[in-house]
Amino acid sequence: MPTVVRHATTMSSSDIPTAAAERRQGLFLVSGAVLLFSLSPVLSRWALAGVGPYEATFWRLFVAGVAVLAAARVCEQKLPSGRALGKFALFGLVAALHFGFYIASLQFTTIAHSLALVYTAPVFVAIFGWFTGGEQLSARKWLGIAIVVVGVAVLTGFAFSVRTTGSDAPVDSRMLLGDLLALGSAVTFAIYSLAGRSQRSAYGLFAYAGTVYATAALWTLPAALLTWSTGGYTGPVVASLLALALLPLGIGHTLYNAALRRTSATIVNVVATQELTLGILWGALLFGEMPTSAGLAGVGLTFLGILLVIL
Repeated sequence: MPTVVRHATTMSSSDIPTAAAERRQGLFLVSGAVLLFSLSPVLSRWALAGVGPYEATFWRLFVAGVAVLAAARVCEQKLPSGRALGKFALFGLVAALHFGFYIASLQFTTIAHSLALVYTAPVFVAIFGWFTGGEQLSARKWLGIAIVVVGVAVLTGFAFSVRTTGSDAPVDSRMLLGDLLALGSAVTFAIYSLAGRSQRSAYGLFAYAGTVYATAALWTLPAALLTWSTGGYTGPVVASLLALALLPLGIGHTLYNAALRRTSATIVNVVATQELTLGILWGALLFGEMPTSAGLAGVGLTFLGILLVIL
């Protein structure tokens, strides 16, 4: 799941050729990021075949943290120290909850449900920003929020079923639990996005992200140790954990933030929503999770509402 960021850009006529090239580079970078992001639920499912959600979350954050902090060291970026570490401990806790809720949700609900609900994070960012007085919500955004609420209601309660290979299982308490975990992931990501904005200008990208991932890994370590899966670390599971850490989080996150420095944040955020589309396709191709027409309606409503909020 990408960070929600907004910025404004200005240009003169002499900047147009350079700006156009930057925009193309930005689109290329965010397209690569989205492709990597969309692998996250698939890799999580494969990892969860051998380890529990706490272990999967720990290893994802730990490996990504080490890799990104190494990049910060190579780039000679200043790392947080002293009192700043207290703030980063809180950022890490929220990030740990975000990733933990997300990975856990995939044990109980479908990829389509999980991604659609996690992608409501921009809606929560807008609402929290409005509530704290830092952002004004236009009528279009309020409409988008209302549509998202309807879409979530359709997803979580109104005559939805998922066709898995050989069965047609209706929504039950297990799926609803997964949906609630996915919503928890969206809310905690929104809090993390708002809380960390001020620090992103004080630290380089690698230093900031690497410290957050590393502290988040420390938060998840006790739960991972208490639920350790002896014998679960087969070759495919270990490969899935490493790929989960390095591809969607380590490389994907970096590409996404690089795109934000080259083109409009609105364009980047809109392209990033295609993680939802690709994720559903991967779920259908690899796990046979074919949503019904009612399910697609819920996803479509949620997707439309999200676009109205971030545009």
